[in-house]
Amino acid sequence: MEQHNLQWRESSFKAIIPFIVFVLFYFGFSLWTKDFSRVPMTVAFIISSATALILNHKEKLSKKIELFAHGMGNKDIMIMCLIFILAGAFTASAKAVGGVEAAVEIAQHFIPSQFMVLGLFVISALISLSIGTSCGTIAAIVPIAVSISTSFGINPSFVLGATVGGAMFGDNMSLISDTKIAASRTQSVEIRDEMFYNLKIITIPAILCIILYALPIFASVNTNAETTVLNLDSYIKVSPYILLLILGISGVNVMFLLLFGTILNTIIGLSYGMFNIFDAFTYIGDGTISMATTLIVAMLAGGLLLLVRYNGGITYIIKETGRWIKNKRTCEIGICFLVGIINLFTANNTVAIITSGSIAKELSEKHKVNPVRTASLLDTTSCVVQGMIPYGAQILIATSLASSIGVSSFTILKGMLYPLLMALGLLTSVLRTKN
Repeated sequence: MEQHNLQWRESSFKAIIPFIVFVLFYFGFSLWTKDFSRVPMTVAFIISSATALILNHKEKLSKKIELFAHGMGNKDIMIMCLIFILAGAFTASAKAVGGVEAAVEIAQHFIPSQFMVLGLFVISALISLSIGTSCGTIAAIVPIAVSISTSFGINPSFVLGATVGGAMFGDNMSLISDTKIAASRTQSVEIRDEMFYNLKIITIPAILCIILYALPIFASVNTNAETTVLNLDSYIKVSPYILLLILGISGVNVMFLLLFGTILNTIIGLSYGMFNIFDAFTYIGDGTISMATTLIVAMLAGGLLLLVRYNGGITYIIKETGRWIKNKRTCEIGICFLVGIINLFTANNTVAIITSGSIAKELSEKHKVNPVRTASLLDTTSCVVQGMIPYGAQILIATSLASSIGVSSFTILKGMLYPLLMALGLLTSVLRTKN
């Protein structure tokens, strides 16, 4: 059953009811419990998918299930899932050899202590850029940020805001970030091309952020901190990250890079006697399994979106938004609003991109927006929203790990400059779009 052979139904509001169910179920229960981790994303998608299968009584259930399965197995969804699997393997193997710790040590060695807040932003950005996960970066760096805050007497808002902001930089720019993989695959563009397009939006905000964090207000008063001692081992441990970044920018296929990086991490670990070959298999296996939730969500979203599209839901959304989307600029505003509002309700930027990706693609094709630009807008908008919502996983992880110094989500938001500057950069970029 090929998608181009399907007879799409006419525009129908009824077809988008599964989206409404998803938002009400996930966001509603999360607000009720005041905990966005109480309702698994997979359960929310199962409920909304079941709703989509129940709708349209004129169609046989067997055909609707076949359509749903076809959407789950969509080529772009499957490629995305394969990249997720390899990214999980690479990240787990890199962690096993101490790559994250080595990256932190190198960054600390070269950053003067009076620029600790700026240093935390840079360290967090580089590590997130390397490992492709803001949550993993925050989990690794926040304990260090807490120690720096107490040792140097720096405002916790500054050190934690800089850490989370830097992690969102990497989430937006990393070649192996979930958001970048999802954004590029939903728009059928190369990850490298989307990364370079992101640079057009975030370069000035990132530079401004670095300048602001270098101001005296953020400076540490203790300039006699002990310098980290480095050896060749530290550089060897981070070499897979560096190779991944250099070769990725050079245009080497990302799946090959992730596989090559995983093998290289394994060789390093075996050479240093950190683990044996069976331990390596376990680390890699656990890494792939850690991506299970993301894989399930991606496939369920693919099935749900095809059913919604078949029943006329996508056509309805495009038709309704078409009332005020008249040109490229308003189309880009609409795409940003769509992914942003979904991210606001789901508190998950990858899910927001996967859910809105096909609609964004339809809108951009209709109004002749460059698909690489569309992928960049999806990626950047989702990272802006995710970095600024107090109930997002990134800030919740940071507050949990920094509980010893008594900080709240809003404490962190006060010192987080980068997502706000990124939002201004995104707004400027969209407003400068020529129709």
